[in-house]
Amino acid sequence: MTLALAIAAGGLYAAGLYLLMRRSLMRLILGLSLLGQAANVLIFAAGRPVRGQAPLVAVYATAPSSPFSDPVPQALILTAIVIGFGTLAFAIVLLKRAHQAAETDDLDQMRGADA
Repeated sequence: MTLALAIAAGGLYAAGLYLLMRRSLMRLILGLSLLGQAANVLIFAAGRPVRGQAPLVAVYATAPSSPFSDPVPQALILTAIVIGFGTLAFAIVLLKRAHQAAETDDLDQMRGADA
């Protein structure tokens, strides 16, 4: 399962970097979003997920029974997903406003409009 998560994270990183190298502002935003999701998958894989074992402590026990999934990376990822969604929504609104002002999505043409 960890190998599949590592391959998924690598694929997301590759797709995100590919999109970052394009000239379109929308592809740049999607590439940044993919990089964020790849980081989330990588953190999840680093937390050593275990299928079917919740990190619950039994009655009169001091620690959960081994093996169990670490809940801290999962909580961090949940927070990162919410923050990433808000940032993505703001970036899309900013893209719409920039497209209305410059009448283009090409970053090179936007640079020429500044002068």
